[in-house]
Amino acid sequence: MEVVSSQTKESPRPLSGEAMDRVIEKKRPTWQWGGLAVIAIALIGVAYWLYDNLSGRTFSVQNSRVTIAPVTQGDFEDYIPIRGQVTPRKTVYLDVIEGGQVEQRLVDDGALVEAGDLLVILKNTAMQLDVTRNEAMVTEQLNNMRTIELRLEQNRLSHKRNLVEIDYQITRLGRLVERLANLDNAGVAAKSQLEDAQDELAYYRNRRDVTLESQATDMRLQETQLAFLQQAGTQLQDSLDLARRNLDALNVRAPVSGKLSGLDVEVGQSIQRGGRLGQIDDPTSFKLRVQADEYYLSRVDIGLPAHFDRNGARYDLSVSKIYPQVNNGQFELDLLFGGEEPDDIRRGQTIQATLTLGDPTPALLVPNGAFYQDTGGNWMFVVNDTNSEAVKRNVRLGRRNARYIEVLDGLEAGEEVITSPYSNFKEMDRLSLTAD
Repeated sequence: MEVVSSQTKESPRPLSGEAMDRVIEKKRPTWQWGGLAVIAIALIGVAYWLYDNLSGRTFSVQNSRVTIAPVTQGDFEDYIPIRGQVTPRKTVYLDVIEGGQVEQRLVDDGALVEAGDLLVILKNTAMQLDVTRNEAMVTEQLNNMRTIELRLEQNRLSHKRNLVEIDYQITRLGRLVERLANLDNAGVAAKSQLEDAQDELAYYRNRRDVTLESQATDMRLQETQLAFLQQAGTQLQDSLDLARRNLDALNVRAPVSGKLSGLDVEVGQSIQRGGRLGQIDDPTSFKLRVQADEYYLSRVDIGLPAHFDRNGARYDLSVSKIYPQVNNGQFELDLLFGGEEPDDIRRGQTIQATLTLGDPTPALLVPNGAFYQDTGGNWMFVVNDTNSEAVKRNVRLGRRNARYIEVLDGLEAGEEVITSPYSNFKEMDRLSLTAD
C-alpha cells in the first residue's frame, strides 16, 4: 500500500514588497511634441494648398457690399452721353504779322466791332526804316532798268542807221558800176575805175550781211535781257508792296464783324512777331466742343447725329469735326446745330447731350457698372442660384452705353452677375456671399 504523506506541498511565497510594485509608463520628451506640432501644421498647410488649387481662392463678402444684376435680353441702344461746351461757330484770331510796341488801344475787350474797325496801333521803327531802305533800292533798280532799256533802244537805232547807210552805198555803187561797165565797153572809161567801184560794192554788200547778223544777235540778247529786267523789276515792286502792307498791318483792324474777346494789351507793351492780340467771335452762331472717352474714337464718324432737350424742345446736332489727339484718355469733337439754335445759350455754357452711334439691335444685355474698369470686360463674377456664391467666369463683352453693355459670349439670359467694383477681390476665383 502506498503511504500518503500527511504533509501537503506548499505554494511558493511572494518576495518581500512584491505586492506594492506597479508598472510606470515612460514620458515622451518635449522635442517629440514639438515635432508632432510641426507635422500637424504642415499637413494643415498642404490641405489648404490642395483646397486652394482645386477649388480656387475664395473671399467672403457681405451681400450688401456688392451689386447683383440679372442678364437680360433686349434692344441695345447704341448711344453715349456727352458733355459739351458752347463755343462760337466761327472764330477769327488777331495775330500780328510783324511785332511792335503798342502805341494806341482804341477798343475794349468784349466790344462788338465791325469789319475794318481800327483796334490797336503798333509802332515798329526798325520796320519803317527797312521799308524806306527798300523803297530807295527799288527806285534805284528801276532807274537802272530804264537806263538799260534806253541803251538797248539806242543800240537798235544805231544798227538801223548803219543799214540805211549801207543800203544807200550799195544802191549808189551799183549804179556807178553799171555806168562804168557801159563806158568800158565803149572804150571811154579806165579799167581801174570799174574795178575799184566793183570792189567797194562788194565790201558794202558783205558789210550789210554782217550788220544784219549783228542786229539779229543783238536783238535776241536784248529781248532776253529786257524780259529778265522786267521780271526783276516786277519782283522788286511786289516786295516793296508786301513791305508796305506789313507796315500798314501795324494798324490792326477787325477782319470781320463780331464780338471782340481776349484783347489784353496795354499802351507801351511789346508784341512779338506772330503774337496773338485776341479773337473775334460770331455772337449769333454756336457749336458744341465735346470730350468723349477714347474707347469710342474708332466708332465716331463725321455726320453722326446727336441731340439734347432744353426748355421742352429738342435740338438736333451732328458731328462736324473729330480731333484724333488723345489727352488723359479723352478726345475732342465738334458738333454743329442742324437747325434752329436755342436763344438762351451763351459761350462757355455746358450742355449735356446724347450722341447716337447706331440703330437699336437685339442683344443680350448686362447693366453697365464699375466692374468694367477692373476687368476690361474679359471676365465677371457669376452668382449661383442660391445667391450664396459667385464664381469667376471668362466673358466677351461688346458695345457699351450709359445703361447697358452688350454680351457677346460667356453669359446666358436669366443669370445674375456682380456689377459693382472688383477692386477688393479681383485676384479671387470665387466669392462667398454672406448675410449682413
